[in-house]
Amino acid sequence: MVTSTRSPRPVSGAASKARAGQSSLARGRKPKADAEAPIDDAPLEPGIRDYLTSLASERKLAGLTLENYTRDLRQLQRLARGRSLESLEHGDIRHFVMQLHGEGLVGRSIARKLSAWRGYFAWLAQRTSLAANPVEGVRAPKQPKPLPKALSPDQASALVEFASGTSAEAVRNRAMFELLYSSGLRLSELTSLDHCYVEADGYRSASWLDLPERDVVVTGKGNKRRRVPVGEKAALALTRWLDMRAALATAEPHALFLSARGKRIGARAVQQGLARHALAAGLPTHVHPHMLRHSFATHVLQSSGDLRAVQEMLGHSNISTTQIYTKLDFQHLAKVYDQAHPRSRKKP
Repeated sequence: MVTSTRSPRPVSGAASKARAGQSSLARGRKPKADAEAPIDDAPLEPGIRDYLTSLASERKLAGLTLENYTRDLRQLQRLARGRSLESLEHGDIRHFVMQLHGEGLVGRSIARKLSAWRGYFAWLAQRTSLAANPVEGVRAPKQPKPLPKALSPDQASALVEFASGTSAEAVRNRAMFELLYSSGLRLSELTSLDHCYVEADGYRSASWLDLPERDVVVTGKGNKRRRVPVGEKAALALTRWLDMRAALATAEPHALFLSARGKRIGARAVQQGLARHALAAGLPTHVHPHMLRHSFATHVLQSSGDLRAVQEMLGHSNISTTQIYTKLDFQHLAKVYDQAHPRSRKKP
């Protein structure tokens, strides 16, 4: 290896930012969508200067935090367009929020600005005759929740059917992944399963496999118990694993899925095993256990249209939580329409 002895050339701030953006793109990450344009360098109002000084001297805020406060308060001053900040009212702040949202700022960034403004007016009220904090009660726009990522039916089948060997670990992994996709379990619910119901020597199963009935009984969030069906292919994979499991169940005899040391398998081991399995199966995306839960819900809803049944199987307390899968279902239908309908789009 040859090491260069030349000193690096200085890079301007603009060039450095440009290279950082290019580097992010090269790594597959998009630049932040809510990046803010530089704020003008107009002199700060005396009140803001005094407030920032108090933050530095009394609260000992870090330099970067002070820069953020300065930026947010300078933007408030810009939005006020020459008006004294002490004269601003509740309606003015609401108007500023709408203006910032219209400029493309996301709810998270606007919420940060409101927090800075609220702190400034609270400080100002202690030193002036300010009647009320105009920021109180003003909220940032809600950030839209991203849709959960789900595999296509073909991808899900390719994942769970991929044979990675005949070792105990491979057979166990196949059973775990088939069960995750077959029954839509949470990761914590999967790892908490016992191989059957046990009540002996002060131990009582909270979640267990009932293979003769082809279902699992799980205790999920809120300590709520539910019974979820197990598909035929998952049942076959579980049967093969149970034949091997008995010889490994030394440290924890009741656990359904065991580590190489005979202990109940941990969540991290499942996550890592699934990621490696998906990579070996040739899937083009990172797969995590909750993605199989999303895939289960989406595919059952696409096939049945029964939202209430999906809610029960997922263990959602509120059906509004389950309704997000109707959006995924609509995306699937829209894609099918675009591909199949002769007049869905212009011909090339």
